[in-house]
Amino acid sequence: MDVGNDRPVPMQPGHDVADVDATASDNRVTLRKLLVVTVLMFGFGFALVPFYEKLCDVTGLNRIVKRDDHKPANTQVDTSRRITVEFDANLRSNLPWTFKPLETSVQVHPGEIATVVYEVSNVAGRAVTGQAIPSYGPMLASQFFRKIECFCFDKQEMAAGETRQMPIAFVVDPSLPSDVNTITLSFTFFEVAGRAQAGIPLATAAAPAGVAAPQSKIQ
Repeated sequence: MDVGNDRPVPMQPGHDVADVDATASDNRVTLRKLLVVTVLMFGFGFALVPFYEKLCDVTGLNRIVKRDDHKPANTQVDTSRRITVEFDANLRSNLPWTFKPLETSVQVHPGEIATVVYEVSNVAGRAVTGQAIPSYGPMLASQFFRKIECFCFDKQEMAAGETRQMPIAFVVDPSLPSDVNTITLSFTFFEVAGRAQAGIPLATAAAPAGVAAPQSKIQ
């Protein structure tokens, strides 16, 4: 038996110890970097909240859920201009409804209050709740389009087979830039949780002809 192979190999002074120290130092540096990255990511997550809110304010996206109480600065009707307002309707998430504007476009003077009616029908054999989300073209038009009454202010709960006509009353701010002559208002309905999904039956006695209750809100 070759006992020489069982002898421990002596450490080389100043070499392996230095390697161990260097590795430990590298590990500490890496750990500090990971901690810094973690803190930065945590802080960035919080910073995204006000950034997103500011982005929504700038682009007008906040108007889908936030009431806009700012009335047009000029309450006089500008008869020297005519703005064409086009209306569009869309459905998402396999929502079992039909949805359309009864008028696809109207012409209005800035400062003039106008009303257009949308018709929606629930073709499903169950109660369904939807939420309408508006969008505008061009996007900057959202800053000058004031919705006085709109079905998009609230969830719409539709009984099975129900058909409802829902108005939107609006005014175009007279301060709308002069190079904007056409505004497209598009509504997209999404299915959302409602009372029916929570097991609460919808009232069988709805408003006549299913017309949504008037709302005096400015958006």
